[in-house]
Amino acid sequence: MLNKLRYYFRKVKGDISANEYIYYPKDIFSDMDDVDNVDNVFNKIYSKNTWGSTESASGRGSEIQNTKTLLKKLDRLTKEFGVKSMLDAPCGDFNWMQHLDRKGISYIGMDIVEDLIDILNVKYAEDPQVTFQAGNIIAGELPQVDLIFCRDCLVHFSFDDIYHSLSNFKNSGSKYLLTTSYTDRGVNRDIQTGGWRPINLEKEPFNLPKPRKIIHENNLDDQGIYFDKCMALWKLSEIQI
Repeated sequence: MLNKLRYYFRKVKGDISANEYIYYPKDIFSDMDDVDNVDNVFNKIYSKNTWGSTESASGRGSEIQNTKTLLKKLDRLTKEFGVKSMLDAPCGDFNWMQHLDRKGISYIGMDIVEDLIDILNVKYAEDPQVTFQAGNIIAGELPQVDLIFCRDCLVHFSFDDIYHSLSNFKNSGSKYLLTTSYTDRGVNRDIQTGGWRPINLEKEPFNLPKPRKIIHENNLDDQGIYFDKCMALWKLSEIQI
């Protein structure tokens, strides 16, 4: 409750809308010659466990305690929208998504970190409902599915890489996109891919239409600064890129 009050206090002050929260992992960028190579950046983030979770290679946001609300609401959403096929990109280490009710859903997990994919393919080799493949959502070929699930990813991308990813999602012929958006941010800040900041996909320069549905994650970490974090659902045919 205290962190929620802190959030609303910052919102009244205008801090949330101003959206000046930007983070760069210094241990990644300080000693890299090719910081524009997306594969290298995210493989190094994985190898160094930059996001600092002891439970998940994908960071604290993928820990079970931080995804309970999302998991319940995602179960309901897949049923409501008749999802029979799903691309989870990036899937990370599949830490929490493994608990999704996937009955009747063909699941594809994709990640740019090939070491993660190799581990998952061995671990889930006997599960006929899940497959894992290495891939790059910015430029790689994507399968056509009912739902592309892209959580905590575009927040790490530059504006250009976000545009390329959204365009790639549309070109896949998939039906829906469910992705992270911070709905109270009034301004979007550009960054170098591999950093992090909140984004509101309904604001400049993206200007996506009103989402079909919003899942509030109720994130109260970091003194409630990111309480507006949501998963927003768009029909890809309605997104103009």
